[in-house]
Amino acid sequence: MSLRKLLLAGAAGLVLAAGAAGPILAQDVDPPTRVRTTEGLIPTQEYVLDNGLRVIFHIDRSDPVTAVVLAARVGSAREEPGRTGFAHLFEHLFFLDSENLGPGGLDRMSARIGGSGANGSTSFDLTDYLQTVPNDALEKMIWAEADKLGYFINTVTDAVLAKEKQVVKNEKRQSVDNRPYGHTYGVILENMFPEGHPYSWPVIGSLADLDAATLQDVQNFYRRWYTPNNSTLVIAGDFDPEQALGWVQRYFGEIPRGAEAPDVQPQSANLTATRRLMHEDNYARLPQLTLAFPTVARGHPDEAALDALFILLTAGRDAPLTQVLVDELQVTDEVAGFNQSQQIAGLGMIQATAFDGVDLDRVQAGVTQALERFEAEGVDAAALERVKTQAEAEFYNGLGSVLGKGSALARYDLYGTTADADLAALRALTPDDLMRVYRAYIKDRPHVATSFVPRGQAGLALEGSEVAEVVVEPIVQGAEAPVDPRAGDVAYQRTPSSFDRTVEPPYGEAPVITPPTIWNAELGNGLDVSGIQNDELPVVAFELSVDGGRLFDDPERPGAANLLARMMSRGTRTKTPAELENAFKALGAQVNVQAGDERFIVSGTTLSRNLTATLDLVEEMLFEPRWDEGELTLAKAAVTAQIQGLRAQPTAIAALLYDAVAYGEDHILSASPLGTEEAVAALSMADLQAMLARWSPANARFRVVGDVDQAEALAALDGMGTRWSDREVEIPAYPRPRRPEQARVYFYDVPGAAQSVFNFGYPALTRDDPAYYPSVAMNYRLGGGGFASRLTQQLREGQGYTYGVFTSFSGGETFGDFNLGSSVRSNVTLEAATLARDILRDYGATFTEEDLEVTRSALSKSRARAFETAGAKLDVLEAIGDYGLPADYLARESAVIEGLTVDQVRRLAAERIDTDALIYVVVGDAATQEARLEALGYGAPIRANDLLD
Repeated sequence: MSLRKLLLAGAAGLVLAAGAAGPILAQDVDPPTRVRTTEGLIPTQEYVLDNGLRVIFHIDRSDPVTAVVLAARVGSAREEPGRTGFAHLFEHLFFLDSENLGPGGLDRMSARIGGSGANGSTSFDLTDYLQTVPNDALEKMIWAEADKLGYFINTVTDAVLAKEKQVVKNEKRQSVDNRPYGHTYGVILENMFPEGHPYSWPVIGSLADLDAATLQDVQNFYRRWYTPNNSTLVIAGDFDPEQALGWVQRYFGEIPRGAEAPDVQPQSANLTATRRLMHEDNYARLPQLTLAFPTVARGHPDEAALDALFILLTAGRDAPLTQVLVDELQVTDEVAGFNQSQQIAGLGMIQATAFDGVDLDRVQAGVTQALERFEAEGVDAAALERVKTQAEAEFYNGLGSVLGKGSALARYDLYGTTADADLAALRALTPDDLMRVYRAYIKDRPHVATSFVPRGQAGLALEGSEVAEVVVEPIVQGAEAPVDPRAGDVAYQRTPSSFDRTVEPPYGEAPVITPPTIWNAELGNGLDVSGIQNDELPVVAFELSVDGGRLFDDPERPGAANLLARMMSRGTRTKTPAELENAFKALGAQVNVQAGDERFIVSGTTLSRNLTATLDLVEEMLFEPRWDEGELTLAKAAVTAQIQGLRAQPTAIAALLYDAVAYGEDHILSASPLGTEEAVAALSMADLQAMLARWSPANARFRVVGDVDQAEALAALDGMGTRWSDREVEIPAYPRPRRPEQARVYFYDVPGAAQSVFNFGYPALTRDDPAYYPSVAMNYRLGGGGFASRLTQQLREGQGYTYGVFTSFSGGETFGDFNLGSSVRSNVTLEAATLARDILRDYGATFTEEDLEVTRSALSKSRARAFETAGAKLDVLEAIGDYGLPADYLARESAVIEGLTVDQVRRLAAERIDTDALIYVVVGDAATQEARLEALGYGAPIRANDLLD
C-alpha cells in the first residue's frame, strides 16, 4: 500500500511528516505527567494523562517491532448476577467496528500493516487488547486503540450484538460444553464463593445471561468502565518514547474522564465446610478429582509461599502427591497443582485424572496419605531451591517477546506489583514459610471437591457427593434466528473531536529487518550443528532432531515411538527418574522428548550459564538410559489413559479420523500416534531399545539459539560428538497418499454434542516443494490470515456459526496436507459446511487486486516479527536443516511475495483446492445432524465410529 501524508483537520492539529520526532498535542489538554521511571527486570517510563489514562513505556531495541496493550481494569468481577459474561462479550464487541476505522477496520488494518493479529483476553479483573506490529505502524495502532476507547460505542447495533452473542456462545460451547471436564471450574466457583461474590461465576458467563443482554446494557457497561481513568496503555518495543508520547497525547488526550471506579478490596471465600459435588460428564472417559482450597488475593504476603507450595506438592517425581498417587498406588499418571491469586481472592487446586474404573475415593485417600507424609517430613530445602531456580528460568522465558513483556506490565499495573518484587518474594522463601501456609490454608481446611465421572459411572464419585448443577444446552434445530450484523444499520451522530480522526496516520520510517546470522559446524561423528547467537536474555533454547520418529513404528504394533519418547526422561543408568528431573530443575532447565511423524525432537531451555551441564544430562538420557521395567509399566498405563482420554475429545477424534481416511490402513500415519491399547500392552523394552539403536548422528541435526556463541556451544556438545557413534540407518519409506478422486463425508457420532467439529482436507504439498510457499501465500486471504480471511469473515463475523475457522498447508519432509478446521454450532452443521465448501470452491475465481494487496502487505511487513523469539529462530534453523531449504530461503520467499499476481493466485487455487475431492470429516451428534449432511451433495455420510473404536 502506498504511503499517505497525514492530513489533520481543525485548529488544534499540528501536521508532522511520518517519522517526525516532536510530540503532537491536542488543544487545551495538559501534557502528560511523568509518574516515575523504573529500572530492574523490565525498565519502564510511566506517565498519566490529564484524563487519567496511565501510560507505560518499555524500550526493547532487539527487533524492529512494538507491542501495544490497552488494558481496561474491568473483568467479570465487575458484573452483576443475571448479567454475567458482559466483560467477555464486550471484549468481542471491542474488536469490531469503530467510528473512524469503519466496520472491521482494526482487523483489516492489522493485516495490511503486518501485525500479529488483534487479540484479547478477559479475566476476573482485567480485559486487555494486544497486538505486535512493525514499528513503522506504531502511530496507526495508537490511533486505532484510541478510536476503540473513545469512538466506538455508537457503532454497536442490535444486529451487531445479536451476531456477536452467537460467536461468544460458540466459544463457550467449544471451551466448556463440548469437551471433557469443561464445567469443572464453573462448578468450583459456584460452590467456593458465596452467592453474589464477584468470583462466584465463570468469566464467560452463562448462555442465558448472554441471551438476555440488551443494547442498553452494553452501552451502560461501556460508559461505566471503558474510560481513560480506568485504563492503562502499555507500549513495549523499539520506538522513540518522546514521539510515542506525543501520539498518545494526541489520540487519547481528549477522550473525557469517566466516573471513578470504586476501590477493589479483597473478599475471602468464607467457605465454612467442605463441599463435595459430582457430575456425570457426557464427554469424559476417565474419572477426575479436583480439590480447590480458598487462598489469598494477589499481593498478599502469603501468595509466593502458596505458589511454591502447590508446585512442591505436585510437580515432579519426588513430590509427595506424585510419589503416592502415581508411583505407589498407581491410580493416575499425573497430578497437577497450582495457586491462582486474583485481585480480590484466590484459590489453590489439586487435580488428578484417574485411570479407567478407579474409584475417586481411592484417589482422595491417596491425597490424604501424601499430605500426611508431607507434614511429617517437612519441606526439603534443596527442593525449594529447585523451585526458585525453575521460577527464574520460566520468568526469563516469558520475556522472550515484547508482547509478553507488555502484557505482563499491564497486569503488574493492575495488581500494584512488579516482576522484581515477585521474584524477590520467591527467592526469600524458607521451608518454614511453606509449612506455615500449608497449615493455614490446606491442612484440615474446608474446600470444594468435584468428581467428574463418565456418564453411567456415578459410583466412581467421592462418597457423599451431591449432584452439581450443570446446565447442558439442548440441540434444537432452528433455535437461533439467522443473523446479519449489517442489518438495520442506522446513521449515528459522530463523537466530536478536535481533528479529523477518519484519516489513517501514515507509516513511519520503514523498519530495518536484519535476518539473524546463522553459524554452521559439524561434529566429528557427522552431527550437523547450527546456531544463532542472541544475548537479549540469559537463556538458551536447543533442539536435537533425529530422523525416523513414527516412521520407525511397526504398523502391526504402533505406538513404540511415542512410548520411547516417554521413557527417555525416566532416569538414566546412574540417576532415578526423580534424580534426573531434579538435576534439570537445579539448572533451571526443561527438557522434553517428542516423537513426531518423521523425526524425534529432544528440545529444551536452560539458563545460558548452565548449558554445558544441561547437555551433559541430555547425553546421559541418550546414551545411558535407565530401561527400568517398573517405569515402563507406569509409562504404558499413562499412554493407555491418554488413548482413552482422546476418545472424549471431539477435536482429537476429528484429527485421528482424518488421518485414518487420508493415509489408509497400510500407512503408519493412519494410526494414532499413541498406538492402540492392545499394541501398547504388547510392546517390550527390547522394542524400545531396538528403536533407540536406530538413532544416528548422520540422520540428525542439533540447533541452538540464545546467549551462547559458536565456540561455547560446540564445547558443550563435545560429549555428544564423541559418545554417539555413526551408523547406517534406513528410514522406512511409505508412498505419498494421493488426493481422493471424489469427495466423501465421514461422520463420527458423539451423542448430544453441542458442536460439530470439522476437519476437511486431503494430502498435499511437502515443505520443500517449489509450490509450497506460493500456496501458503495464496491461502492467506482464504483461511490463513485470521480475521483477514474470508472464512472467518463469513462463518464467524457474518453468520455467527463458529468461534474460529482456518485453512492451512502443513508440509513435512515426505508428506503434507491441506486442511480446514472449525467447530460450529451443532444445529447449523449443514449450513456451515455448505458455506465453507462454497468459499473454498469460489475462492480463486473471486480473488481480487485488493486481496492481492492485502496479502502482499501482510506477508511482507510481518517479516519484521519473523525472528523475534527463540522459537522463531529455531524454526528458521529447522527449515534449513530438517527440510533441506536453501540458506537464503527467506529471501526467496520474500521474492515470491513481491512477485505474486492475481492470475498466479487464481491458478494456484484451481490446482490446490478441489472441493469435490475433499475428505469431509464431521464429529457431532448423529441423531440430529448426520442425515442432513447428505444435502452437501456427496452422498449419504459414512458412519465412521468403527474406524477408530
